[in-house]
Amino acid sequence: MHILWIKTELLHPVDKGGRIRTYHMLRALKARHRVTYLTLDDGQAASDAAGRAAEYCDALVRVPHRTALKRSVQFYGELVANLFSRLPYAVAKYRSPRLTEELRRLVRDEQVDVVICDFLAPSLNVPDDLGVPVVLFQHNVEAMIWQRHAEVRKQPLAHAYFAEQWRRMVRFEREECRRFDRVIAVSRQDSEVIRREYGVADAADVPTGVDTDFFRPSGQVPLEPMDMVFTGSMDWLPNEDGIRWFADEVLPLVRAEEPAATLTVVGRHPPAAIRALAADDANIRVTGTVPDVRPYVERASLFVVPLRIGGGTRLKIFEAMAMERPVVSTAIGAEGLPVTDGQDIVLADSARDFAAAVVRLLRSPAERQAVGQRGAAKVRAEHAWDRVADRFMELAAPAVAPVEPGLSPAGRE
Repeated sequence: MHILWIKTELLHPVDKGGRIRTYHMLRALKARHRVTYLTLDDGQAASDAAGRAAEYCDALVRVPHRTALKRSVQFYGELVANLFSRLPYAVAKYRSPRLTEELRRLVRDEQVDVVICDFLAPSLNVPDDLGVPVVLFQHNVEAMIWQRHAEVRKQPLAHAYFAEQWRRMVRFEREECRRFDRVIAVSRQDSEVIRREYGVADAADVPTGVDTDFFRPSGQVPLEPMDMVFTGSMDWLPNEDGIRWFADEVLPLVRAEEPAATLTVVGRHPPAAIRALAADDANIRVTGTVPDVRPYVERASLFVVPLRIGGGTRLKIFEAMAMERPVVSTAIGAEGLPVTDGQDIVLADSARDFAAAVVRLLRSPAERQAVGQRGAAKVRAEHAWDRVADRFMELAAPAVAPVEPGLSPAGRE
């Protein structure tokens, strides 16, 4: 089968959840199918990103496209201009007539069997009349993220802005999900939301995967008994919000019981507010980009996921489990994952409950080891990427059916 995969970015460096999921999915699919990767290219990927695309696709097609850097003058100018648009900013910034032209050309000339639109953002460039089945791969229910942004914003202007973006995203996401032949989500919870809230009958879901060979403890990194670790792209607002909440609300409660407790925050592009945490507190470390997160995870006694905003599923949780580390997470942080509180993860939502769970695990090496071992056994048995990719194509393949010339695919409006 010839798969045409559309995305808004090259995948290297493979350093954030969406890229990680797509990279490993495509590597597994490429072993069984022909994959053409069509992407916008803003010139900000790693210098070897195009050269390494052969790791996950047979052919790479890049369309130049500029997006404003976050917190730049251009970025704020675009936010102001977007006030007069019906599109959410997170989508509008990826509009590209050239991507649409390339998509039409490839479908016309390259005998494409199915088009996969990866994430909601590039979907505005996918026309209705391609003449081949098109599947929307939803890593999140995007509107849910914007709703939670609005809910946690206390400043009136910020609340109003995020609430408006949420309303726009609900409208756009509903329209797009109804427009595609099939929607594949990354959790049963997300697929049920898409069916219930958007009226999409043909919505399915695939499990989250993890590279169980790569994420495995080396046995060579000394344990720091009082260290907690968080990994994630720090230029993603839900991660920034979660760490600020943890540092402000949870960590003081932990330190009241265990004064030696430390926090390590690992992830690219930490904003000034996150860097300031380390500047003000010697027991908080903010690393920025690192070549390999595994030593930091292996060094820590436990892995924390203090997210209050989110959607989809958190790859970082399965990575920590594969590293045999116990995970303490909010329910939102672990949302959509097939995990069991008290067995392979510990869940807590209020600052007080989260701190109590952290203190209990810091004080109990036996419980830490038991939770970590159960989590590792689960992901190794059930969540390797080749199994996830096989399931993905089981769901995508039924959308591939003959389409009469001149007609748009069945199910599209």
